[in-house]
Amino acid sequence: MSIDQTQSLHTLITTQHLAALGTVQGGEPFVSMVPFAIEPNGGKLIIHVSTLAAHTKHMLENARVSLMVMAAPSPDVSAQATARVTIQGVATQLDKASSEYEEAKTVYVERFPQSLDLFGFADFSLFAIAPTSARFVAGFAQAKTLGAEDFCAALST
Repeated sequence: MSIDQTQSLHTLITTQHLAALGTVQGGEPFVSMVPFAIEPNGGKLIIHVSTLAAHTKHMLENARVSLMVMAAPSPDVSAQATARVTIQGVATQLDKASSEYEEAKTVYVERFPQSLDLFGFADFSLFAIAPTSARFVAGFAQAKTLGAEDFCAALST
């Protein structure tokens, strides 16, 4: 990937706060919306979800997930040229007693300060999504498939 594309991917992930989360429900795809944060080292994406939500139940049954993050629509950019990235990964529920949980909570609350009160609810959990691959579309006819290492490197740039 070029330096410009790497910077474009980094900007997309760090400026957008919402993702479409794809989970598997009984062998069928299911898509929902989640806010996400990024670990400081760029290794994992963090989501904070209720155990009452369907997508949480799905992740507990099948940890394979997909996240899609898109640039905001613009009248100057055609739909096909809108920057976007689809990330394949494995979701792991973080143990509330672990240091990884505390670090993830800090990162998440920094990005979403209004979410702090939700951490007092017993039914909310943090999940860390470890990317396995990503497909980045920087614009029309500018698609690149990235392995986990290259994707994580772009995040930590």
